[in-house]
Amino acid sequence: MYLQKRTRFFTPGMKELLDRNNIPQHIAIIMDGNGRWAQKKGAMRIFGHRNALAAVRDSIEICAEIGVKYLTLYAFSTENWSRPQDEINALMEILINSITDEVPTMMKNNIQLSSIGDIGSLPHSAQAKLKEAKTLTGKNTGLTVFLALSYSGRWEIENAIKEIVKKVVDGQISMDMINQQLIADHLNTKGVPDPELLIRTSGELRISNFLLWQLAYTELYFTELLWPDFRREHLLEAVLDYQRRERRFGKTTAQIKSKS
Repeated sequence: MYLQKRTRFFTPGMKELLDRNNIPQHIAIIMDGNGRWAQKKGAMRIFGHRNALAAVRDSIEICAEIGVKYLTLYAFSTENWSRPQDEINALMEILINSITDEVPTMMKNNIQLSSIGDIGSLPHSAQAKLKEAKTLTGKNTGLTVFLALSYSGRWEIENAIKEIVKKVVDGQISMDMINQQLIADHLNTKGVPDPELLIRTSGELRISNFLLWQLAYTELYFTELLWPDFRREHLLEAVLDYQRRERRFGKTTAQIKSKS
């Protein structure tokens, strides 16, 4: 994995610089910095969360335009439940309203909405809106957007282990059948390719319990930008940076070049 920390600005024509044969199938984003963005403006943290929706829209739109197949957005972690209750309540309200508001646009642009995480722990109103949106967009065949809600990588792996152990105990599978593919098949992301690119905003250099299994060979891109300031040109720059890297998966450069 390669670490990069950059903040740059590009012209609208930068999309033409992309190598269309090297677009990552799956991009994951840790959307960080809403609270700090609001505090810099002398406002409450929730003001940052509300102003983050433009960054979400821009990211979804540009991913759909350039041919990304999967976009996973880290919206709410299991650890976020420990935040002040008024902030949690406001976040859930924003979640419900944004899902409702964005469904028509997703339908127009052939975008499918899905989710990963402990969805049953969300308020019933949020669960209902999410279920409705997933049903309405379920037949769309373009970009699939996953909202990671009440999610953590350790929680996901723990649940996968429990499911596998239960199948062993029940005699459905044997210990010899447990391998990496079987584990992957018991994760929330079953059937979805691992992210090739992870973007994290706000200058923090960590992955914060996000997609721990899936990020084994993901390229990491860090930017100083706070999430509400993140726009389509910033996502394009992350993809361009990804395209400048050599992905070796444990092999040498000579081995990679010999197959090209």
